[in-house]
Amino acid sequence: MILNSAISLMNAYGKEGKGFFFIIDFLGENSEVIALDAETDLIFNINGISNEKPSKIEYRNTSPQLEIKPISFNAYKNAFELVQAALHQGNSFLVNLTFATPISLNISLEDVFYASKAKYRLLSLDKFVCFSPETFVKIEAGKISSNPMKGTISADIPNAKERILANQKELAEHTTIVDLIRNDLSMVANKVQVERFRYVEKITTNRGDILQVSSKISGQLPKDYPNYIGSIIAKLLPAGSISGAPKPKTVEIIKQAENYKRSFYTGICGVFDGESLDSGVMIRFIENTPNGLVFKSGGGITALSDVKEEYEELIAKVYLPF
Repeated sequence: MILNSAISLMNAYGKEGKGFFFIIDFLGENSEVIALDAETDLIFNINGISNEKPSKIEYRNTSPQLEIKPISFNAYKNAFELVQAALHQGNSFLVNLTFATPISLNISLEDVFYASKAKYRLLSLDKFVCFSPETFVKIEAGKISSNPMKGTISADIPNAKERILANQKELAEHTTIVDLIRNDLSMVANKVQVERFRYVEKITTNRGDILQVSSKISGQLPKDYPNYIGSIIAKLLPAGSISGAPKPKTVEIIKQAENYKRSFYTGICGVFDGESLDSGVMIRFIENTPNGLVFKSGGGITALSDVKEEYEELIAKVYLPF
């Protein structure tokens, strides 16, 4: 479904007060809008709102194993240097640089979906699975909020929380995204404010716990917002935390530096239940390609970024959330 058709259908369902699930890819080239009472091959759990079937995890007597085959440091460095050149030329302040890491798994994508512990889970059978911890936007009682996630560190590092909050590069990156999201929400809402700035959450993975830094920005929508729920979402795309600032030029830099198709990775998915909306950014993403499984991951690059640290973060985000 093209994006304009998806927006129109979301608006129509919103006006009727009809619940629906939606998914939109990174570039807005592919999307689906599905009534909550309709049949679909997509299996989702959006913060507890779900169409998933009773769990039939096949690996109960198997220890899940994830093997990673990272891209070479030199390949990453070449893309990193291209991004740095664009940053120093003033074409962007922040670029989210991602790669597809080849992996092997001894369990199925369906097993990963049902075993994962994440706010936003999505399965397209034999195509991809997503288990994202990051909120895109929520709408409750006319209040819209977003929780961009920027900043990752291993919880095993001594004083990990204090270290990431004191890191100047991480602070600059996070502040840029918070400012971008605040501007985005101002396009659709009034009384936009930063409710919480840089709070830390712990995420459990098969490779040990990690800490992620988020903020909460909110605003007030017009009373008739359900009539334009699709249009509101569309104005906020792509998500700032996985693109950068300013968005249009940064997306051009991303296409040049990454040289692969993100597709639904870093797009958004969510549910409108007739009154409230909850949606996530599709990070933490395993895709089944003709050449095998890949895990798509990345991080924000600023002029202060260190190439080795960013390469290590790319790899650290390749994990199973259980």
